[in-house]
Amino acid sequence: METLLGLDYNVWWFLVFGAVISGYAILDGFDLGAGALHLLLKKETSRRIALNAIGPVWDGNEVWLVIGGGVLFAGFPVAYAAIFSAFYVPFMIFLVGLIWRAVAIEFRSKEPGTTWRLTWDVVYSFSCIVIALSLGLMLGNVALGIPLNAEHEFAGDWLSFFNPFSIMIAITTLALFMMHGAIFLAMKTENRLYIKLNILAKNFAIFFVISLGVSSLYTLLYIPHLSDRIRSNPAYFIIPLIMFLAIANIPRLLQRGKFRYAFLCSAITIAALLATVSLEVFPNLLYATNDTRNSITIHNGASSLKTMKTLLIIAAIGTPLVATYTTFVFWTFKGKVKLDEMSY
Repeated sequence: METLLGLDYNVWWFLVFGAVISGYAILDGFDLGAGALHLLLKKETSRRIALNAIGPVWDGNEVWLVIGGGVLFAGFPVAYAAIFSAFYVPFMIFLVGLIWRAVAIEFRSKEPGTTWRLTWDVVYSFSCIVIALSLGLMLGNVALGIPLNAEHEFAGDWLSFFNPFSIMIAITTLALFMMHGAIFLAMKTENRLYIKLNILAKNFAIFFVISLGVSSLYTLLYIPHLSDRIRSNPAYFIIPLIMFLAIANIPRLLQRGKFRYAFLCSAITIAALLATVSLEVFPNLLYATNDTRNSITIHNGASSLKTMKTLLIIAAIGTPLVATYTTFVFWTFKGKVKLDEMSY
């Protein structure tokens, strides 16, 4: 089997997919978190500032989701087909949420009426909550596994997606994004709004820690295949350790007003959490709960070697370009938000 820097191309595609999904979760995560807490901001000015904090970047952040879908389709078409067909209902709910979030952001300030703006505020916040919960629900089921037949097709009922573990992961995801979003908004605001968001960030950090603790305990007790690898090799414990250190550092940084570093720790938490899940499911892309022989792995679900080699070159060129563009946008719109006649 051909390799690149000691790793076969299947592993490289797995790493690329994980990196892109982590990028999406970090970038769109704070957008979704800011939207989920939007109704907790009572004043019209505060809500406008919050919207304008994410205004220049929210649509560009969604590009990473498109790249993630492209990477999965290019590298692992069997997994792409199984995941998108199996998760058809939650994924459609997720897409509808994305549509309504965009509509709410763009329509909210088109009319000055209080009822008009409040209606779109509710739509915006509810959409972000639904998106975050849908992402968590799908992540939980991918980690837990779903029933697959010998042809790698979904062999269960979509209602089975609402199992205790996946619901806990959905709530944990929402809590994580709300903490992430509150930290980002605190970084972009000042005065009384800054103080309120500081308090919200601390409260959501507590919410996330409790949610993560409950989910982790349930995993250790009832889902052994999601903790076997770390238990078997203590060296792998470095990844969850980094995550816990980053989480523990967030309240201290918030207390000291160092929101950029707190945001960085929040981003590290997201990346480490996804890396932990990836480590435990590897080499599976979709674990078959009814018969492990039906599981889709990075080998039986992959494209041809020639396809992976060619597209890996394209990914090596395209992904840094998107990352450079994202960095440029964030750099251009850095600093505190100021409202003007062109604001939302």
